[in-house]
Amino acid sequence: MDKKKAAAPLVCHGHSRPVVDLFYSPVTPDGFFLISASKDSTPMLRNGETGDWVGTFEGHKGAVWSCCLDVNALRAASGSADFTAKLWDALTGDELHSFEHKHIVRACAFSEDTHLLLTGGVEKILRIFDLNRPDAPPREVDKSPGSVRTVAWLHSDQTILSSCSDIGGVRLWDLRSGNIVQTLETKSPVTSAEVSQDGRYITTADGSTVKFWDANHFGLVKSYDMPCNVESASLEPKFGNKFIAGGEDLWVHVFDFHTGEEIGCNKGHHGPVHCVRFSPGGESYASGSEDGTIRIWQTGPLPLSENDASTNGVTEKSNVAADEVAHKNVAADEVAHKIEDFHIDKEEKAGEKEDAADA
Repeated sequence: MDKKKAAAPLVCHGHSRPVVDLFYSPVTPDGFFLISASKDSTPMLRNGETGDWVGTFEGHKGAVWSCCLDVNALRAASGSADFTAKLWDALTGDELHSFEHKHIVRACAFSEDTHLLLTGGVEKILRIFDLNRPDAPPREVDKSPGSVRTVAWLHSDQTILSSCSDIGGVRLWDLRSGNIVQTLETKSPVTSAEVSQDGRYITTADGSTVKFWDANHFGLVKSYDMPCNVESASLEPKFGNKFIAGGEDLWVHVFDFHTGEEIGCNKGHHGPVHCVRFSPGGESYASGSEDGTIRIWQTGPLPLSENDASTNGVTEKSNVAADEVAHKNVAADEVAHKIEDFHIDKEEKAGEKEDAADA
């Protein structure tokens, strides 16, 4: 592969522990937004284009494993090791409701019509909460063969998707009957499952493999072996001609969708990459890492000087400098943009961190 040069990413600081999930909203009249989940117990909301911090959702008492925004980016949801999934007002940061579970909540997703919230976790139960009646008991689907790792909606909210932490495969459930109608077989547990923006493909990452499935007929479309174990993958939403993957080697890899050829590689994180996601227009993509940072990379990188000694155009030294500058910028933004009841309280967060909450 020809060595590709890449512009330095936008570096988003703020989390004090690993970032384990990312979610982009669709484009709204106010732009698009990025929400992040972290083991530090505080989901964060950012401007999806610039990475600027908007606010922090405070209330969880354990690691937050999953986060999402509704289609209008007006509400957020998060699933946590504190045995709750929480619903938030994305404009004010207020907690709207806390949905109690009996064990760790690993995944959550809004339905397309925004009226339902789907959750799953260690209990091996899928729960569907009616957000118009948040105090009502949820519908429960308790036939999952293992601890639930990921969930998603498809087919206009008629089908739900789930994968497990301890066994391979992706299960498609008919919402009307509550039964599994199809299983997409994989050798390893699926750690990331994404439904493409146009509803055509399901992108999965399992072990060192990224697969693309037909979301309507469930056949395997493409399967590519990765250079290392990858934890997350995402398909470019506008043209569908490339995809990204991140995992244990600390790099974010870019591949050609049609051939599987690696066409780019971005270095910058200082820990394994836990999650990668394309922005809704495909002009950039974000990665979250064990190092506690989020990095936003441009799809069309600018060429750097040939004097740059890095094999991929971003040296370790330049990343450290970028981190420092970004940290100062974020600190300034936080002072400028803080609003009452929607802020980061470092001392309280530090007091809440317990290793047991990681589970």
